[in-house]
Amino acid sequence: MVRTMSSRRLIPALALLLMAAGCSSEDPRLPTNLYEEARKLNLEGRSLEARAMMKQLTERYPDTEAAKQAKRDLYLIEAFVNRDMADRQRQVRAAMKRITDALIRYKGKKSEYPPSLNELVPEYLDQVPEAPWGHPFLYRPYVARPIEEVQVKRGPAKQRFNTKFDGYYLACLGTDLQPGGEGLAADILIKDGATLNESAFPSIPQPQPVR
Repeated sequence: MVRTMSSRRLIPALALLLMAAGCSSEDPRLPTNLYEEARKLNLEGRSLEARAMMKQLTERYPDTEAAKQAKRDLYLIEAFVNRDMADRQRQVRAAMKRITDALIRYKGKKSEYPPSLNELVPEYLDQVPEAPWGHPFLYRPYVARPIEEVQVKRGPAKQRFNTKFDGYYLACLGTDLQPGGEGLAADILIKDGATLNESAFPSIPQPQPVR
């Protein structure tokens, strides 16, 4: 399983690289030690960290046997990482599809979207899905049309305030929980059931109703 890289996890993993930067390059054991550490990370399922270490090893000691072996291993690690990444992205989209389908059924019965995804349980979902890495999806309902026209039998149409949640945003901010990013850190944004291909999140209409 591929895990995301955090500063806490990278400290022990890259300690040898930092040592290498301050030590004499004449020590022939450093490249081998770096390779063994990266190989250990990969066996533990921390393939992203192993890939980062092996790349730095090949750049710092390109002529060593350890770097040449790391370069061969990188082909397999890259293939695994890419396959795992694609699988996780499919899982994310499948989970968001289950949520959007449940929102459609809820609105069909209640005439508006729920104030939170927890309202979908247990009638529409057994439980609220999460991203494969355990992060919740971000959900924000809103009033798309705060003023609506009401047709009366006689005379012109009248206007009235609408407080029903007739729109929503559903977002996955990726493994970093921050807007932007690439790979598993990339964002997926859905508005009213349609995926938005935008680099920045659009603003949510204001004002919101007071319940």
